[in-house]
Amino acid sequence: MLRLYRSLLRPCTGKVLYCSAQHTSATYLQSFILHNTEVVTEHLTPEIELLLLTPRCKFWHLRPEHWPYGDPYWAIYWPGGQALARYLLDNPDIVRRRRILDLGSGCGAASIAAKMKGASYVVANDIDPVAGAAFGLNCQLNRIDPLPFHPENVIGEDTGCWDLIVLGDMFYDEQLADSLHRWLRHCMVQHGTTVLIGDPGRGHFMTHPIQKQLRKIAEYNLPESSKQENYGLTTSAVWRYEPGCS
Repeated sequence: MLRLYRSLLRPCTGKVLYCSAQHTSATYLQSFILHNTEVVTEHLTPEIELLLLTPRCKFWHLRPEHWPYGDPYWAIYWPGGQALARYLLDNPDIVRRRRILDLGSGCGAASIAAKMKGASYVVANDIDPVAGAAFGLNCQLNRIDPLPFHPENVIGEDTGCWDLIVLGDMFYDEQLADSLHRWLRHCMVQHGTTVLIGDPGRGHFMTHPIQKQLRKIAEYNLPESSKQENYGLTTSAVWRYEPGCS
């Protein structure tokens, strides 16, 4: 089992550590990613090719401290993100001609799915700049023109009017879940934003008060590889946030 992957299943510490400046240029990062990941289509969205860590990659077997950048959440296609991207691909009306913010975008699959299905404007947002380099490569893989990437934390900020905000696998910490709940409610009340959340049913998500204001709109069986990587999780779902529905 991937030691690095297993370390990522623990709650995020919020610490992001990077190599020296010469090792964070866009060219170097993209070269590093290409040499240490491989193209994967064995997931819920096989029509989207993604550069991910697999058992055939050397860092799969090394101790986490050997990874030279911040925790590579972008290198794993998490179950909530898989369900979310699958839902967007299967329901193009939810994104067609709309402005989309992909919060905590990771590998960028949801952004790519939205653009494939006709979104007018898509921004991928992740606090890890290495995720931005990976996202650019994944756009190229899927023959999509480069999409905007925003590397700052926008939770709690007024980001303007979005038709749709999508986020997957982000309710892994109680404090973060509380912040998300407040901010997503603000976006919806102030701007009429639609919010879709992908999650396989983790504890912090299922027991959080936001559950009273969610409606499950889709559920998918995870592929066998995802089940094994996620300690037996078998399904992942998409939820629509509907404040006041409780």
